[in-house]
Amino acid sequence: MVLAIDIGNSNIVLGGLEGDEIVFQARMATDLTRTADQYCAELKSMLSLYEVSPRSLEGAILSSVVPPVSNAIVSAVERLTGHRPMTVGPGLKTGVKICIDNPAQAGADLIVGAAAVLSEYGAPACIIDLGTATTMTVLNGEGCFVGGTIHPGVKLSLNALTSRAAQLPGISLEPPRKVIGTNTVECMRGGMIVGTACMIDGMIDRFEAELGCRIPVVVATGGLAKYIVPLCRREIVLDDDLLLKGLRVLYRKNVR
Repeated sequence: MVLAIDIGNSNIVLGGLEGDEIVFQARMATDLTRTADQYCAELKSMLSLYEVSPRSLEGAILSSVVPPVSNAIVSAVERLTGHRPMTVGPGLKTGVKICIDNPAQAGADLIVGAAAVLSEYGAPACIIDLGTATTMTVLNGEGCFVGGTIHPGVKLSLNALTSRAAQLPGISLEPPRKVIGTNTVECMRGGMIVGTACMIDGMIDRFEAELGCRIPVVVATGGLAKYIVPLCRREIVLDDDLLLKGLRVLYRKNVR
């Protein structure tokens, strides 16, 4: 079994990869104040929960958008498993041709998602990750990573709205009963949930106009995707395991 780790701004996703199966998936909070020892203890607890012996793991791979946490996790994994995890970044073979102004600026999570989509769905494609930020990545007909957009995430936008508008309450993010809200909570849900769905539909239209071709493959992942995708008018594949699948692809490309 291979341990896959995706470090995001809010959560760290762990996955146990065995062959083509994701044997287990777990989440823990991203915390910049934790030490390597603390992460080691939590990782050990998580693996124990799924009855996985750390020393039985054949290897590990990690992608991160939070550099201060990466070193602590790498150290924790190495101490716990005896394997230094592969880290997505310069020097790792990805199979993704990056065609942007500065390829070094492409986020590790975006590259992992692109590798998964190229392997499983093909190109041209658009990859949407609805997390702390909402990212939209475009692969052209040749499978090249040509860029994309970054938007404030739904929860980030909601927190900004409620903190700056005194009369707006905190709400749970659920789809509204109708788009034209008749009370404050429904109006906010319409703006947050349906508004994001409309933004996604509209951005894909703009991407197609700029590429000069239709984008037949649109894949969405991230914690809020299950609320947003059903309200989009475009046909979008919901794949909660996309980044773990991408890490599996990259591990196989680089393992000796």
